[in-house]
Amino acid sequence: MRRPPGNGEAASEGRGSWGLWGRQEARRLDCTGHDHCSQALLQIGINMMALPGGRHLDSIPLPGQRLHLMQVDSVQRWMEDLKLMTECECMCVLQAKPISLEEDAQSDLILAGGPGPGDPLQLLLKRGWVISTELRRIGQKLAQDRWARVHSMSVRLTCHARSMVSEYSAVSRSSSQEMGQLEKLLMEKCSELSAITERCLQVENEHVLKSMKACVSETLSTLGQHFGQLLELALTREVQALVRKINASDNIYTTESTTGNLFSLTQEGAPLCRIIAKEGGVVALFKVCRQDSFRCLYPQALRTLASICCVEEGVHQLEKVDGVLCLADILTDDSHPEATRAEAAAVVAQVTSPHLPFTQHLGSFLESMEEIVTALIKLCQEASSGEVFLLASAALANITFFDTMACEMLLQLNAIRVLLEACSDKQRVDTPYTRDQIVTILANMSVLEQCASDIIQENGVQLIMGMLSEKPRSGTPAEVAACERVQQKAAVTLARLSRDPEVAREAVRLSCMSRLIELCRSPSERNSSDAVLVACLAALRRLAGVCPEGLQDSDFQQLVQPRLVDSFLLCSNMEESFV
Repeated sequence: MRRPPGNGEAASEGRGSWGLWGRQEARRLDCTGHDHCSQALLQIGINMMALPGGRHLDSIPLPGQRLHLMQVDSVQRWMEDLKLMTECECMCVLQAKPISLEEDAQSDLILAGGPGPGDPLQLLLKRGWVISTELRRIGQKLAQDRWARVHSMSVRLTCHARSMVSEYSAVSRSSSQEMGQLEKLLMEKCSELSAITERCLQVENEHVLKSMKACVSETLSTLGQHFGQLLELALTREVQALVRKINASDNIYTTESTTGNLFSLTQEGAPLCRIIAKEGGVVALFKVCRQDSFRCLYPQALRTLASICCVEEGVHQLEKVDGVLCLADILTDDSHPEATRAEAAAVVAQVTSPHLPFTQHLGSFLESMEEIVTALIKLCQEASSGEVFLLASAALANITFFDTMACEMLLQLNAIRVLLEACSDKQRVDTPYTRDQIVTILANMSVLEQCASDIIQENGVQLIMGMLSEKPRSGTPAEVAACERVQQKAAVTLARLSRDPEVAREAVRLSCMSRLIELCRSPSERNSSDAVLVACLAALRRLAGVCPEGLQDSDFQQLVQPRLVDSFLLCSNMEESFV
């Protein structure tokens, strides 16, 4: 299930150099730990499977084959015959090949089964990942003064760079003077790096090596800059071609394929999202979302837009083309399928994320906020799955951070009743991520005085009490963090609502104070989270101010009476007793 970027977690952004793409690209690469020799050994083994009489399978002539062999040139004939040849000396060397003890020897990067013909994007991404990884490894070996490895990896880096340049030139649509200059600079620096690292192998004087190390480091840095510039320029050209194709196409299948390629690129990280935004990708996708003939492609286009808008350039482009108005039209149009409206909600959740500071200046959003909030509440109420509810509630949660008027709108739209009713529906609310969105909305709405009566009326205090006991099912870091946020925000909501004596008395009746004390005193109950501890101490003090008789003397003296910081230090340093 997708977790939308929003109040729970910062939107994922691949910061830094092109090398960071490896975390996602590695899953697509067909890389193995074997070297070329192992693959050759496998091929030789296959070719040795002979038929009775010593005849090899490939040696049986087919009709017309002899005529064909006579018509080809000698090189091609030699290449075909080479498959049937076996040299005993080579076989012995292969079988006696030692397994290296180098920790990185078995992970040498090999592009097995490279990108298909005519696929420049995949070629750039794969070669780019390999080269950026090699650059990082060379830097590590250089820091360890392992000159033999530095030199061998520099030679291999040169081979990869030359392969990328030649392969891309073969499949690219056109060449430019700027591209040619960058390719030349890259290859010159690769040759310079190989030459200087080879000289370092012959130097024994430590002082000389130290000065040469600085030179190698500078060359490596310049090489990385040239590589990044070349890769960015090549990817920009490919993105431009995709955007032009979307703008010019009126064929649904062509547009679907091109939009899918654009979405795949957005998954490679923030640098590519910035390129797509700058080259008109947002404009082209909203053009698709405004054509009735492409209605079936709206979900795919909106999903791509949500990914692009994780960067500032994407949000700015969205505002320039009145993207918020387009999203409002989709959300309020019941003729659109639920999936389409859910993807529109995902875009809203992205562009209103409180973790992205540049989204706070969306002036056009305020004009359509009431329509959007109303449509999102309706989508939450009618959601047929947990994912749809998650996307809609995440958008609402982020909007409550975006503008305080949203909380008043939600109160008028009976949002509390809709959200609390959904909590009892396991089909819609079944994960801590979804409960995180709900309790975020309740926490932000609880600043309104009118909210307390609605919470009491809908039996909301009991639900908040249950959220204080949120536990992860799988134990994954993401789920554990989501449970911590639920506990923290539930305690914050309780503290704010307890301004109303009626809410405070209801909380005491439901034994909220004992649960808060348990969270304060037992680090395992709050996963040792300091944020949960502070929120629970604040809520406990608010409840104690209304009903002090619900506390034991020791709890009052340690958790309520001292300064908040003293109680925090006391609880955060507690050691659990396992007796």
